[in-house]
Amino acid sequence: MMKEIGEIWENGSEEEREILSLAVQAIRQRRERKSAFISGFLGLKGRFLDERTYQFIVPVTSFMHNSLGVVHGGILATLIDSTMGSLVNRSLPEGEYGVTTELKTNFLRSARGGSLRSEATILHRGRTLIVCQGSVYDEWDKLVAHATATFMVLRK
Repeated sequence: MMKEIGEIWENGSEEEREILSLAVQAIRQRRERKSAFISGFLGLKGRFLDERTYQFIVPVTSFMHNSLGVVHGGILATLIDSTMGSLVNRSLPEGEYGVTTELKTNFLRSARGGSLRSEATILHRGRTLIVCQGSVYDEWDKLVAHATATFMVLRK
């Protein structure tokens, strides 16, 4: 495998080298932050905008593209779910965590450009269920997808 990786790095396309770099980024992020590999592939680094809103800004990479050259709908749904899930899990007390039990996504336009911004807020917080909404915007601040989700609160 190392020989094949070396051959791809030496003779592969820029896109193929980018994918190898993203794989290294995903492994590094997993080791450093104990995050999911997909977080590293997407380059997820979030922040609170205020006490109710969580945000990710990610670069659009070839990993995200479908065969038409636009961001794959599954990647958009993953980005929104990750943003809402991060918000939920960062708002819960130690010993509790939230998992997605339902996700409804509306895709409004093709996602293109160099970056995407995903933001999430909590609409309702109960003892066992939390309902969120999230949106993804392109670099021109156009809404490309919107979702709602329900998270079940569990104990570790």
